[in-house]
Amino acid sequence: MRYLVSEGSAASGVGANGAAGRGLEGQDPGHGAVGAPAGERTTSQALRALTVVSAAVPGAVARRTGLSHNELAVLELLAEGPHGPSELARSLDVTTAAASGIVDRLVARGHAERSAHPQDRRRTVVAVSASGRETLVAELMPMFEALRQLEEELSVDEREVVRGYLERATEAMRRAL
Repeated sequence: MRYLVSEGSAASGVGANGAAGRGLEGQDPGHGAVGAPAGERTTSQALRALTVVSAAVPGAVARRTGLSHNELAVLELLAEGPHGPSELARSLDVTTAAASGIVDRLVARGHAERSAHPQDRRRTVVAVSASGRETLVAELMPMFEALRQLEEELSVDEREVVRGYLERATEAMRRAL
């Protein structure tokens, strides 16, 4: 979903210039601001630019790795810990048959492994394999390392302000879900 920022408010859809995905008065997303000196961004515009780039990351990673969006999403879930096929289906909002197909493809590529559930042998659990974890790390670690370095450049007080703003912005966006 793309967010259009207009004088401090966020909206989704088509901008005043009729172009979807454009910012204020036809400007590129996150650049310039109404009433702000040229080249300066408001906090809302900077956040909008971050959300646009953040939304594009999974698609770019999926293309580079040859995975579908859902296959990548499953790998990310599995990196957090083993999941059952029905849990994966619920997380992706797909049928259990579709989730099984995604798991089949990941297993065939060596990125995931199926095993019997430890307490209920009738069920299966799916876990990320070493290959799947390596794929995620190779693609995402440079980004996470750059973000870590940016955080280290901030003072303790600056980190607290940024953290507080991001938590409140996340809550504001969550209300749109």
